[in-house]
Amino acid sequence: MAYELAPLPYDYTALEPYISKSTLEFHHDKHHAAYVSKFNDAVKGTDLDSQSIEAAIKALASDPAKNGVFNNAAQAWNHTFYWNSMKPGGGGQPTGDLAKKIEADFGSFDQFAEAFKTAGATQFGSGWAWLVLDGGTLKVTKTLNADNPLTSGQVPLLTMDVWEHAYYLDYQNKRPDYISTFLSHLVNWDFAAQNLAAA
Repeated sequence: MAYELAPLPYDYTALEPYISKSTLEFHHDKHHAAYVSKFNDAVKGTDLDSQSIEAAIKALASDPAKNGVFNNAAQAWNHTFYWNSMKPGGGGQPTGDLAKKIEADFGSFDQFAEAFKTAGATQFGSGWAWLVLDGGTLKVTKTLNADNPLTSGQVPLLTMDVWEHAYYLDYQNKRPDYISTFLSHLVNWDFAAQNLAAA
C-alpha cells in the first residue's frame, strides 16, 4: 500500500509573491516526490508497507540501522504537513480556541511569534520549526533534518520548513525574511486550529 505524493492543496502560483511557482514546482515535484518514491521503494514487501506512514515513522525512529528509510518517511510526511501549514491569503493571527491557547501558554501571540521565529532562525543547517501540543501545553520546537515531533510523543499543529531549498530561490540566504513572511502572509491558522481540535 504505497504512500502517495499528495498534490499541493493550492495552485503553483497561489502563494506568490511570497513563494514563487518555481520554488513550489522544484520543492514539491522534485524534493518531496523523491522522498515519497524512496520511502515506497524501501518498504515495498516489508511489514511497514501495510502500515500508515505515521506508524512507520515511529517504528523506524527507534532503529538506527534504518535511518535512511526513516529520513525518507519523515520527509515525505513533513512536506505534506508543511504544504497544509500554508494557504493563499494566510498569515496574521489565529482566532478562537487556538488564539486563547496561544495566549495562555505563551503569554501573548507576540511571544509565540518571537519563539517561532527564533526556532526557525537558530536551526543550524537543515530542519523544521514546529508549533506542537506537548502534554496539553503548546510549545515551539525545532528539529534537525528529517526529525519530527511524532517521534517525541508530541502533536504537531503547524510546521515551517527551513531547509534552504524551501526558500533559497526567493530569499537567497535571508532566512529571517522568509520566516517573517511565513508568519505574516502564509501560515494557515485554520489547519493548526483543526489539529488542535482533533488532539
